[in-house]
Amino acid sequence: MICETLREVLVDLERHGNLIRVAKRVDVGWEVSCLVKWMFQAVEEPNRRGLWFENIAGNNIPVVIGALGVSAEVYAHILGVVPEEINATWERALLNPVAPLKVTDGPCQETVLLKEQVRLDRLPIPTWTPGKDVGPYITTTVVTRNAHTRRQNIGFYRTLVRDANSVVSNLNPGRQGFLNACTWTEQGMSAPIAWVIGAHPVVQYAATANLPWGMDEIEVAGGVLGKPVELVKATSVDLLVPADAEIVIEGEIYPGETDIEGPFGEFAGYMGPVAQKPVAHITAITHRKNPIYCAMTSQMPPSESTIVQSLTNAGVVQKMLRHDLGEYTVQDVYIDQTFGGLMAHAIIAMTPRYPGHAKKVGRMVADCTPIKRITVVDPDVDIRDSSHVEWAMNSRFDPARDTEIIRDVFFSMGMDPSIRVKDGTSDPGSKVVIDATQTIDAGLFSLPAKDKMTAALNSWREAGLPEFSIPKRARLRIERS
Repeated sequence: MICETLREVLVDLERHGNLIRVAKRVDVGWEVSCLVKWMFQAVEEPNRRGLWFENIAGNNIPVVIGALGVSAEVYAHILGVVPEEINATWERALLNPVAPLKVTDGPCQETVLLKEQVRLDRLPIPTWTPGKDVGPYITTTVVTRNAHTRRQNIGFYRTLVRDANSVVSNLNPGRQGFLNACTWTEQGMSAPIAWVIGAHPVVQYAATANLPWGMDEIEVAGGVLGKPVELVKATSVDLLVPADAEIVIEGEIYPGETDIEGPFGEFAGYMGPVAQKPVAHITAITHRKNPIYCAMTSQMPPSESTIVQSLTNAGVVQKMLRHDLGEYTVQDVYIDQTFGGLMAHAIIAMTPRYPGHAKKVGRMVADCTPIKRITVVDPDVDIRDSSHVEWAMNSRFDPARDTEIIRDVFFSMGMDPSIRVKDGTSDPGSKVVIDATQTIDAGLFSLPAKDKMTAALNSWREAGLPEFSIPKRARLRIERS
């Protein structure tokens, strides 16, 4: 069962031991992000926990980081499913979106700050790569609207705090937030924009999805929740924002006004380039009484952002292949958690129906997504088990026969560090499709017959040997023995 609000989610996570409260007084300018980095860089995924910093120096608002994407298990728990059902959950939501519901008021506007009260230094905004980032960055869901169609979009766009009343947002050409802003500024009008902090986790997950142009992420979030997301009109700009959010920052992008944005620690593990980006002026800050500042950390993978992007976009790719492109023999999709939904490695489990079918599916993914490497395997491979995937690569993949290189690929935003040049621009990139499905019958598996292995489980117990859980890799192999 899915909790109703972020606050309920946090209580539930704490009850299950997945969220730790930190009572120590910490500095949001460096200490918070460094502690979170140790959690992701040094602690193995099953043991990771989100952190709730209760005592922020110079601020009475607590900060929560890592709670929403610390592991696949926690992500699944928030969705109310087991990890094996994450893809199916997003697939159903994409097929059955639920339109949002406009309401007249909401907890996110219990306190409204306008005019001289609007100061970003009221909020505990972290500096994510201390000593390297140019300043604090807002890392949360961003809302924009198309001036012509009136349709809204939510996405994650890092935003540099320039001063107490203005920011520089990383709205990049080609992404929907930038294009929405242009529909206003190209007419000489200011573009409305809002940063939503602490919306329901499902809304934040949906904001990371690489959806087709024109699809509303809020409707997909409603599909996951099984009910409409409630939206309330912002107090100072022409936008609707999640009514149950903790904090909403409202602003306007003035036509033609830009400033330097960056450097910033990127999801790829390197400092991102510096560039001119749109400036937004803050027009209002609204929040709940006693709000919680919930932020998402990125930078060196694995990170919260790469885990969330990976788990969300695997379901998006699976739905695309099965329902939009008619590839119903695709059974499962996994995206590695180092680059998330961008320039990552996708592994697809499917049953090829004819020679070249696996490569065709791989090319589809390369053409339709930002994924950089695509490996296709048979359904008898556990695509989340790296040793099983490596076995399939070694035993079923011939490099000369089964590799396809796609050249002259444009990667937007200069995000791929492997093709970045010194002036901050990028050379054309490439993608690779690997067919690691079984092309040649190599014979029987070198395991005892299934009945013998099953009978041996009793012998194992009788011998008093250590208990174990049968991994999926072993189950798949024994099923074919």
